[in-house]
Amino acid sequence: MEDYLKILTNTSIIINRIAFLLDQENISTRIKDHVESARLGGFGVPQNAIELYVPKADFESAQEIIDKTDITIDR
Repeated sequence: MEDYLKILTNTSIIINRIAFLLDQENISTRIKDHVESARLGGFGVPQNAIELYVPKADFESAQEIIDKTDITIDR
């Protein structure tokens, strides 16, 4: 994933909504779900441990789209 940059870490609901919005603008995304990995491994992590990555080339465009949403995002 060296061609991707992390743009956001949040809950599953927020990450999936943002990923959907970015997909609508033809920006590919990758999601790292540490919550599910921890569950499968038998231990826990905070519920907001899901990361959203976008290609380096689309980082600024993705940031603009996220900033325009009506979703409250803690950064």
